[in-house]
Amino acid sequence: MKKLLSLLVAGALLAGCSNTTDTEDKTITIGATQVPHAEILNDVVKPALEADGWTVDVVEYTDYVQPNTALEEGSLDANYYQTLDYLETQNEESGLHLVSVAGIHLEPMGCYSSKYSSVDEIPDGATISIPNDASNGSRALKLLAANGLITLSETDGLYDTTMIEENPHNYEIVSLEAAQLPRSLEDVDASVINVNYALQADLNPLEDALFIEDATSEESADYVNYLVVKEGNEDTEKTKALIEAMTSDEVKAYIEENYDGSVIAAF
Repeated sequence: MKKLLSLLVAGALLAGCSNTTDTEDKTITIGATQVPHAEILNDVVKPALEADGWTVDVVEYTDYVQPNTALEEGSLDANYYQTLDYLETQNEESGLHLVSVAGIHLEPMGCYSSKYSSVDEIPDGATISIPNDASNGSRALKLLAANGLITLSETDGLYDTTMIEENPHNYEIVSLEAAQLPRSLEDVDASVINVNYALQADLNPLEDALFIEDATSEESADYVNYLVVKEGNEDTEKTKALIEAMTSDEVKAYIEENYDGSVIAAF
């Protein structure tokens, strides 16, 4: 009987140890678009977290939809690529339950052309491509309006092409998937492109853009790229570790050294 009790106690202890090990989840899976988000994660954030005992898996995406879908479904612990406007729009339109937990950086959107070297050269009737999602499309239209190409009607919500009040040069505004905009440059006269896709296409926003957003304006705060998690996970150990690693002096220095002002730390 004593031997049996000893075996049972030993088995229980081993089972307890085994269960503790199995339930300790030290892997963080984070989704991001390739440039600059995945670069920042792989080059700075991942090494810092792994030095603290975490295993980090950075999943790279080429579009704006899948990272949110994967986060909602639970295959990601967090994602890093989007603005608050985009997040709020996707939550509403797609029934997602995602929340922002830390603002990381700002990417001033720019207008580019492979045919013209200044905005004054763009001819009447020119075709200009913009992102086709509501948030970035609205942002692109506001950039065109801020530079005098069109005039928009007043609204408290997002702009779309039906809200162009004046178009004195008869520009044709076409909406394309954001990832396709750099490729559209050969087919259009100009294109308003998000910085991440511009950088992937070897476009330097400060040197190649005909004009870009004013990163010092009050409105620029709306375009900060955030670390995002699913609702209910704002205070988990994974989220806390990510926030600490992504808002470090090392990340700020990396951004300043590698993106020459086309990406600006927001913390």
